[in-house]
Amino acid sequence: MTSTALDHLEPLDVREPEPRPARDPRRLLHGRADDPAWVRPALLALLAATGVLYFWGLSASGWANSFYAAAVQAGSVSWKAFFFGSSDAAGSITVDKSPASLWLMELSARTFGLSSWSMLAPQAVLGIATVGTVYAAVRRVASAGAGLLAGAVCALTPVAVLMFRFNNPDALLVLCMALAAYWMTRATEDARTTWLLLAGSAIGVGFLAKMLQVLLVVPGFALVYLVLAPTGFWRRVRQLLLAGVALVASAGWWVAIVELWPASDRPYIGGSQHNSILELVIGYNGLGRLDGDETGSVVGGGGGAGGNGGGMWGSTGLTRLFGSEIGGQVSWLIPAALVALVAGLALTWRAQRTDRVRAALLIWGSWLAGTALVFSEMKGIFHPYYTVALAPAIGATLAIGAELLWRGRSSIVVSWVMAATVAGTGWLSFDLLSRSASFVPWLRWAVLGAGLLAAVLMLGATLRARVAVAAVVLSLVAGLGGPAAYAVQTASTGHTGSIPSAGPQVAGGRGPGPGGGGGFRGGPRGGFPGGTAPGGTAPTGTTGGFRGGAGGGLLEGSTPSTAITQALLADAGDYTWVAAAVGSNSASGYQLATGKPVMAIGGFNGSDPSPTLAQFEAYVAAGKIHYFIAGGGMGGGTQMGGSGASSSITSWVESHCTATTIGGVTVYDLTAPTD
Repeated sequence: MTSTALDHLEPLDVREPEPRPARDPRRLLHGRADDPAWVRPALLALLAATGVLYFWGLSASGWANSFYAAAVQAGSVSWKAFFFGSSDAAGSITVDKSPASLWLMELSARTFGLSSWSMLAPQAVLGIATVGTVYAAVRRVASAGAGLLAGAVCALTPVAVLMFRFNNPDALLVLCMALAAYWMTRATEDARTTWLLLAGSAIGVGFLAKMLQVLLVVPGFALVYLVLAPTGFWRRVRQLLLAGVALVASAGWWVAIVELWPASDRPYIGGSQHNSILELVIGYNGLGRLDGDETGSVVGGGGGAGGNGGGMWGSTGLTRLFGSEIGGQVSWLIPAALVALVAGLALTWRAQRTDRVRAALLIWGSWLAGTALVFSEMKGIFHPYYTVALAPAIGATLAIGAELLWRGRSSIVVSWVMAATVAGTGWLSFDLLSRSASFVPWLRWAVLGAGLLAAVLMLGATLRARVAVAAVVLSLVAGLGGPAAYAVQTASTGHTGSIPSAGPQVAGGRGPGPGGGGGFRGGPRGGFPGGTAPGGTAPTGTTGGFRGGAGGGLLEGSTPSTAITQALLADAGDYTWVAAAVGSNSASGYQLATGKPVMAIGGFNGSDPSPTLAQFEAYVAAGKIHYFIAGGGMGGGTQMGGSGASSSITSWVESHCTATTIGGVTVYDLTAPTD
């Protein structure tokens, strides 16, 4: 890199750390004293626009993922279900995640009453907070324009629009990761232990949202601080150890309580085979996601249908994030962000060790590169919406690196790097938009043309101010045009089911499809043809399976008719559970329709040993369950070593009770056995 390029790094528009001034409430509206007058209005406009995008038609998705919606309903009426994350208010079994994200939605439901809007509104608020956090973090080390760019990229990432309008735990996870990155940025400025403790605590709360996934950012964050923080080496070590203690304490208190609580007095831990939260953390939601060895999962990873080591969850490898299913979700600006990371590090190579711009670039860049690499190679359960965890890192890395490149553009090498990056971004957007050929067909040509023209102008951007402005505007069109269109389409479409997908239907992938839900590959809606699982395994029951019918299935909640809802409500106060059904999604629709506990036999996959056949017989003998609803789940015995209890219970019910049909669904009255 030439010395001319490095010279342009000196006048970056950032301030050195200084003593904290007295709080001035006027800063909320007017911003920092040295900010131009347009900065705070622009930030407020960004946050307001994000709010419109995330709140617009929020109730169109109904209960969204009914698996979590049922848990929200349970927690809104039972504090015990609230604490443990139980799927039903009677405390049969928990969801297969820690419950922090549910707590926010449940508190909202307790405050405003249970509805689609009250459940999803906290998720949208978390999204706005994430965008604001990304802006604040980037603004500390770069210009206001870079902060706004970072926030806009995060807000417009299609999968972010999807998940900040949905009730999966990823919304809280992503905010916690962004807060941790913000506090790590503060820590690398002045080496205050407080910032590290806050960062560790944010990671801990993120753990309570989605367990081990949040830890993907920890190695990079810790290494950056250990090497670059402006204090002595051994003090850095001690501070990181304290941050680790904060992380363990903020996450471990709940884990310890659940593990020590008598198992007979709490719900079964869904997703585990031995009623253990530690097993769930380390196994099904932990190392199993990496190597595909997930006991009780629907099918294994590590080869097979997906090819190249990915099993049914898709091919693994460095191109995974750019494939048909994931590309339009998140990958629009990943290459540009990686180029910005590498180029930014090259431009700051000769800076002092404690340079905070480089430290911030490495904080966000390590998040982006590390998480993307794990997502690309993991062999276990992997869904496209997981990639929302990349959105803040893409925005921040791109914005910081792009500003460094822009300030060094007098170098011919830098100008060519910028030109190639913008042209490549336009081409990638063209390719991604071409996968949905009927979706705004002119847009792909517009972004390609903008990218190519911007690349040409980049080579002469220092000659005239107007040329520079035109180059920036065209670059924004090339980079944000595609994701912005996908974002609007996502916000205007309802999404339901366990595997939602952002943007329009794409060739070879899955999109919202009829009803808004995504499914597995194959079939007109992205699901397995005929409801058949991989390897030819038939779903349990006549109305169950992956997609489900009126009785629900593995990935879709049940849609009960008025007739069966009324039947379940009849004498509901006489029973602990008005019904039982195999699989959480099958049970969820009935519970949401009636507001009464419905037992989810076997948990999400129907493969957990909860309850055992002996326990179920005891419940029936005690008159605690009114109906058994046929269908749903996949049959526990067919799933990677999972329990066959649900199959045994189904067989027992079929042989001891008489079937009848209510509202098109086969049910068994457990209070009237045939023998």
